[in-house]
Amino acid sequence: MTRVAQTIALLVLSNVFMTFAWYGHLKYKHEALWKVILISWAIAFVEYCFQVPANRIGHGTLTAVQLKTIQEAVTLVVFAVFSVLYLKEDLRWNHLLGFGLMVAAVYVVFREW
Repeated sequence: MTRVAQTIALLVLSNVFMTFAWYGHLKYKHEALWKVILISWAIAFVEYCFQVPANRIGHGTLTAVQLKTIQEAVTLVVFAVFSVLYLKEDLRWNHLLGFGLMVAAVYVVFREW
């Protein structure tokens, strides 16, 4: 597996955990806020265990700007799946268009001008 592929795989894993840390508690509004904050922090710790190695492995092959751009693109994909499957929210055409524009930004960042 290449360094870029390893980086992307680790970023996907990290984003799954981070999405649950940030938004998973929305299904548990009856729980005390302090509890969901502590649980979110615990989940975020696991996220960091994937995110930090991803950036260490990728940096050098990729620039920091490219790493951040990949991170944001992965975040959008993971969040879109999460919001539909876990939160049962609809993705509308304007959401998809906005995501598409962000994918265009990825193209701009990675293109050699």
